[in-house]
Amino acid sequence: MKRQGYISWDEYFMGIALLAANRSKDPNTQVGACIVSPENIIVSTGYNGFPNGCSDDEFPWEREGEETKYPYVVHAELNAILNAGGRRLSGARIYVGLFPCNECAKAIIQSGIREIIYLSDKYCGTEGNVASKRMLDAAGVRYHRLETSVQDITLHYRTPL
Repeated sequence: MKRQGYISWDEYFMGIALLAANRSKDPNTQVGACIVSPENIIVSTGYNGFPNGCSDDEFPWEREGEETKYPYVVHAELNAILNAGGRRLSGARIYVGLFPCNECAKAIIQSGIREIIYLSDKYCGTEGNVASKRMLDAAGVRYHRLETSVQDITLHYRTPL
């Protein structure tokens, strides 16, 4: 008899996205993304942070003030697309903790990703969020919030039983 209580594919891939988010150095918002092929193979991951070569210690993390992080930070979705290294993303799904902004929606559409699964739509109703949904709808990219009863998954760094 097989083991009961294992997680679904959606829970697994969202878990990978959430694990990737833990790589972000952003003190306020950590977002991760996981791109998955139609065959349920992980193609790429990403998280929000500065571009390669731009030091996490030299660029600003502030959200308000004279100099903020916003002109510099690459969002998780775009990082995952770029990290795919030219691999085919047509028909893929992207799992992300936060609903994509309008800039990431453009990249998702252009890359050929066909479905977005997200956890939070924190900015629902904002101008950028409305633009994202309008473009995604026009391009036929499906999106939905992951509904799950899983509250948390614990990782242990020890030899499996």
